[in-house]
Amino acid sequence: MSGDALGDPPGGRPWGDGDHADGVAAAVFAPDPDLGGDTPRPAAVADPGSGPGRPLTDLGAARVLILNASYEPLHVCSVKRGITLLMQEVAERVLDGDRILRSPTRVVPVPSVIRLRRYVRRPHRQRVAFNRKNVFRRDDHTCQYCGTRGHDLTLDHVVPRSRGGPTTWENVVACCRRCNAHKRDRTPAEARMALRRPPRPPAFMFTSAYGLLPDVDPAWEAYLPRSG
Repeated sequence: MSGDALGDPPGGRPWGDGDHADGVAAAVFAPDPDLGGDTPRPAAVADPGSGPGRPLTDLGAARVLILNASYEPLHVCSVKRGITLLMQEVAERVLDGDRILRSPTRVVPVPSVIRLRRYVRRPHRQRVAFNRKNVFRRDDHTCQYCGTRGHDLTLDHVVPRSRGGPTTWENVVACCRRCNAHKRDRTPAEARMALRRPPRPPAFMFTSAYGLLPDVDPAWEAYLPRSG
């Protein structure tokens, strides 16, 4: 794992306190080929029969959550990049996973969550794409009126389109077909139906050059803001 994967300053020296934080941000958010392009790999290592402390043989089969110095979740990277950030002392360990990496002379725990030693500004990112799939993800595949969870859902405009309601994060929710048929072309107040929570754009979803990750490691939940 060379320094080139991190993006060292000119001359090959490690990042130090005198280097500009923008350089660290560029290294953190640079394209990470070990994540496998637009098809994210599962968060958990899926080698049958493995257990805690087993060697990780596929560096693309696990991911690392990067926190800012303020503990704000910033990004997801490959194990290779995460360990490189640790070796360069750009980041520190917060939580290790249940796998190890072996070299001829060392055994290194595979990190699950790391934290940057210096605060960096989050680069501009586009909002999560508004579409049917992402609305269901935001609402945890749960009807926002009755709480029924499942995959036989549709979308409901809180303020009906016939009444000028826009098709936006703030006006579209996941809805079961029963509630959708009951509400019809009415507002929730008119139909005497209460929303479980106000619809908003996702507070935090993993978006990057690799798209929207289909899942997150359960160990990360303590470090992610709750939506709603």
